[in-house]
Amino acid sequence: MAGLLVLGAALTGLSGCGLKSGSPMVDDVQPGSVGQGRPLQGASLTITSKNFSENIILGHMIGLIFKAAGAEVLDRTNLPGSISGREAIVQGDADAIYEYTGTAWITYLGNAEPITDPQAQWRAVREADVKHGVTWLPQSTLNNTYALAISKKNNAKYGLKTLSDVAALARRDPSAVTVCVENEFASRDDGLPGMEKEYGMKLPAANIRKMDAGIIYTQVSQSDSCLLGEVFTTDGRIKAMDLTVLADDRRFFPNYNAAPALHAGTYERYPAIAGLLNPLSARLTTAVAQDLNAKVDVEGQDPHEVAKEWLIEQGFIKEG
Repeated sequence: MAGLLVLGAALTGLSGCGLKSGSPMVDDVQPGSVGQGRPLQGASLTITSKNFSENIILGHMIGLIFKAAGAEVLDRTNLPGSISGREAIVQGDADAIYEYTGTAWITYLGNAEPITDPQAQWRAVREADVKHGVTWLPQSTLNNTYALAISKKNNAKYGLKTLSDVAALARRDPSAVTVCVENEFASRDDGLPGMEKEYGMKLPAANIRKMDAGIIYTQVSQSDSCLLGEVFTTDGRIKAMDLTVLADDRRFFPNYNAAPALHAGTYERYPAIAGLLNPLSARLTTAVAQDLNAKVDVEGQDPHEVAKEWLIEQGFIKEG
């Protein structure tokens, strides 16, 4: 989940976060449904991203659209953690990134409580970040947050659709609800303990099994060791392993909607960027992210090629 990736990142100077390197984006791409008239002709822009597949894909989408619109683009994606990319945008060492509203609201801006309504949280982030020199464009519905998932095979017995259904099952048959989670999720207030409190359930300690994140998907899909598993909603393995994500019907987990965050000076100089990226964000959903992430994390494809293929398929850009 996007918000957690920052926790292990040290707040280092930009000289230590890889921004002195980068490579020019050399793709021969042309405007499609966006970039007509090449409004970024003559611009030299730098894109960046965090170092997980989804954010790298999104960063390359920005870069390819900028390139099609006439800009020279320097690729500085795949920076460690979240702080590196954030500082690059704030300092003006990079021009654009796909950021997550929950990460900004909680981690960068220091708020303890998320805002339940996703649009209200985006507005709050946009307004608060003005003083940091960051301009936020409209968000997508792509929401990379926590969830619990169950295999369709196991769910044939229980018919669970929501976390309220899980709570009802836990009260009715406590031994049935076994959960595989990461250590961090097992102890965080915005993880399992907070979820149990919000939904009025108390799982026996023996029913909570802690393991690495990558193992959870396999255990939920292929074994009977856990009925439910902690997942991230945009993970490509959800679809690949035929898992069902249970709805957070009480809206407990924070929203981590992806939205372009720009260095404010860049946006002032090139306001046409909004017209380039707003249609992209409007097309990005959690389901789209699952499919694209699966191409990288399950099938082993290159994030740049995944981004390019999808943009061409959607008609945003064309091959040169």
